[in-house]
Amino acid sequence: MKGLQTYVCLLRGINVSGQKLIKMDALRKMFESLKFQDVTTYVQSGNVLFRTAQSSTDSLGVKIRARIERDFRFDVAVTVLTAVELKRAMKLNPFSSKKEIVEKGLYVTFLSKKPLASDVVSLKKYSTSGEGFEGIGKALYLYCPRGYGRTKLSNNLVEKKLSVSATTRNWRTVQALCLLSEQIEEKIGL
Repeated sequence: MKGLQTYVCLLRGINVSGQKLIKMDALRKMFESLKFQDVTTYVQSGNVLFRTAQSSTDSLGVKIRARIERDFRFDVAVTVLTAVELKRAMKLNPFSSKKEIVEKGLYVTFLSKKPLASDVVSLKKYSTSGEGFEGIGKALYLYCPRGYGRTKLSNNLVEKKLSVSATTRNWRTVQALCLLSEQIEEKIGL
């Protein structure tokens, strides 16, 4: 349908360690009840693609967050990106073209707003040997060769030090979400 744009919604902390459980069928139905089109979920960790004519990612995030709280009775941080923003974030990853980088160590932390450059630099003291990070726009690109579970550059630390809300996805998930957004757009002939 004309006038609709593809969005990617990233929910933070659902279905992790038995906390904030939401079945993907129930999540899809909730998004459809908001009159979103072509709703698609990816894995159990809160990744939802959808289409709508509404254009403000901030207002969409507020709307989705309020509905999750109403329907599922808990608060969840919600990050909404346009498909274009997600694709741009994927293309800008400064680590993806480096030969010495192992893909399974790549992560992207999506931020609610662009942080101050000086705040990003202040994170340096928390990275350990072999790790790397770079902030570009509203994304913090991480290379954690020992895995995200072992880095000190967690969502909580990033939120505290950068004064933003944040949610992190591994590189494979970012790639899969980009592919799914392209498939949705191909299906409808964009």
